[in-house]
Amino acid sequence: MHQTAVHPIAQTGESLADLAYRQIEELIVTLKLEPGAIVNERALTDITGMGRTPVREAVQKLAWEGLMEIRPRSGIAIAALNPQDFSRVLDVREGVERVLARDAAHYGATLHHKRLKEAADAMGAAVSADDVGGFLIADKIFDIVLGHAAENPFAARLASPLQTHSRRFWFRLQRPGSLQQSAGAHRALIDAIIAREPESAANQASQLISYLRTLAP
Repeated sequence: MHQTAVHPIAQTGESLADLAYRQIEELIVTLKLEPGAIVNERALTDITGMGRTPVREAVQKLAWEGLMEIRPRSGIAIAALNPQDFSRVLDVREGVERVLARDAAHYGATLHHKRLKEAADAMGAAVSADDVGGFLIADKIFDIVLGHAAENPFAARLASPLQTHSRRFWFRLQRPGSLQQSAGAHRALIDAIIAREPESAANQASQLISYLRTLAP
């Protein structure tokens, strides 16, 4: 496997393991690491340009999230992608997403609002450029800021792998108009959070999940 190492801009306080995690997660979400493929640690260090320790930590986290399976003596398997599982992911995600949206509207600070607006603007720019990769990056940033704004680390930790699985399914099942619809649903949710309307934000979170359900088989 020969790919050029990618180096996304590190966020404040981000460790090498965090950076390796984000790179490998993106490769899984965009199916560059194909479902069912078997890779090894050496290949992942080559792709990410990271050392063995941060890559190993990233793999352990991705395995815990259900995106990889560590198979002793045979390698690391990328999780299969069964479209029928998308509805199951969304069933679990909706409840915790409502909690995060409600709490973010209640507790979110000015800095969180600024970053949410930036994420919404990045999504809009991705739609204009028909840039799916750019949209996915903005969506990841939105999820991170949402978790911080909610001040509920328990809900954020539960939501994070569900959000990643959702992005992967969305990438696989998207259709014409999906970028516009997804960006619009996120914008409505962000507007409700910034307006400090907890119940409206929770309902907009459900509307986002309802949109994603339209893509599920």
